[in-house]
Amino acid sequence: MTYGPSAGQLVRPPEHHHDAPYVPVFTGERREQLDVILSRYPTKMAALLPALWMVQDVHGWVSEHAVEEVAQVLELSPAYVKGVLSFYTMYHQHPVGKHFIQVCTTTPCNVCGAEDVVKAFLDATGCGELGVTSADGRFTVIEVECLGACGFATPIMINDEFIESVTPERATRIVAERD
Repeated sequence: MTYGPSAGQLVRPPEHHHDAPYVPVFTGERREQLDVILSRYPTKMAALLPALWMVQDVHGWVSEHAVEEVAQVLELSPAYVKGVLSFYTMYHQHPVGKHFIQVCTTTPCNVCGAEDVVKAFLDATGCGELGVTSADGRFTVIEVECLGACGFATPIMINDEFIESVTPERATRIVAERD
C-alpha cells in the first residue's frame, strides 16, 4: 500500500480490481500484524473483525477468496466468516470506488436537505444511482441511516473522513477536490 501526496491519503494499487487474481493478505509483515492482534484475544475467532478490516484495507473489499483466506487463517468455517461479514455494513462485499461516499439520510438530515445532497453527489461523481461505482472507478455513493451528527446536517463519510454540514453546493466542491 502506498500513500498519496496529500494528507497521507491511502492509494490502493490498481491490481486490486475485482477481476484480478486474488493476492493473499496474511503473508510477511501483515501476517506478523495479525499475530500481534491474535495475541490480544482469547481465541482466534475473536479476531475475526480486525482480520476482515485488514483484508478490506488491502483490497478495498472482502471477496469470496478473502473469506476463504480469513477462514483458513483463523481456523473457522467460510460460512461463519461470511455470516459475520454480511451482518456488518462497514465491510464491502463487492468492489467500491476509491472514494466511498456515505450520505446520512435519516429523518433529521432529510428535513435539512439530505436528498439534494445525495443528488448532488450522484451528479458530480457520475455514479448515476446509489451503490453504483462511477465508470472511472473513483466514486461510489450510498445512503446510510445515521452518522451520529444530527446537529450538523447533512453529515457524510468519504472513506474514513467525516465531514459535517454538507450542502449540495459543497458536495460538488468536495468531489472536485478528490483526485
